[in-house]
Amino acid sequence: MPELRTIELAVRRIGLADPGDSELRRSIAIEMPVSIEICGIGYAVMMATPSDLRDYALGFALSEGMIERIDQILSVDVHAVEGGMVARIALPAEHADRAFDRARLRVTESSCGICGMENIAQVLRPLPEVKARIATDRGAIARALAALHDHQPLGQATGAVHAAAFCTPDGAILRAREDVGRHNALDKLIGALAGEGIDPGTGFILLTARCSYELVEKTVRAGCPVLVTISAPTSLAVERAAKAGLTLVALARPDAALVVCDRHGNIG
Repeated sequence: MPELRTIELAVRRIGLADPGDSELRRSIAIEMPVSIEICGIGYAVMMATPSDLRDYALGFALSEGMIERIDQILSVDVHAVEGGMVARIALPAEHADRAFDRARLRVTESSCGICGMENIAQVLRPLPEVKARIATDRGAIARALAALHDHQPLGQATGAVHAAAFCTPDGAILRAREDVGRHNALDKLIGALAGEGIDPGTGFILLTARCSYELVEKTVRAGCPVLVTISAPTSLAVERAAKAGLTLVALARPDAALVVCDRHGNIG
């Protein structure tokens, strides 16, 4: 079944600064419930763009800590259901038990990574240290930013979605994924890299989003050494990135960017 990512809507454009109205058709990003099932048990319901859902399921399983490698997944099946989509993930018993422990009452609207946690200590559990190192620089970040627009066909059509891109140290974009949710876009990217055997430790991730701590955590757990975002970070994002040794670059614009933390000197 072809992936349907937009719908056409008849709208009326009204002039605000200048008079004049016009009738036109506009592409609207599709947002719908996507159910994640683990071994037949409902784990989460996300509001997402129904594209690249196999990548999404793989990245979600990795980001949630259900698995460490995608060869620990037995199968992923994506199906249309009444009112939305379902991604069914089959895991061996030793990994299914982790998912069942967190599946209790876990329903959310975005893949934030904290729903199902029982206390603050669980939310703030230590992250693994980022082991990978790369040598990149401001020129590479500028090149990736300049190229990102061409990797956002859904964003260009609708103006309503986020993008996550994986870039080489010299700023070439290798893979990009889009979604109405910034967490979902990153999960899709992580899943795409894992599915194609691309090591996240060999480049940097560029996000069209504010830098919240959940995005830092997903990047760290993926093993990527550098995260670049076009908007500002939160205090917890900075704290978590610094402790894990993640290089964090925020407010990346064509003319400047903020290197918030770079303990290992990944940015030249």
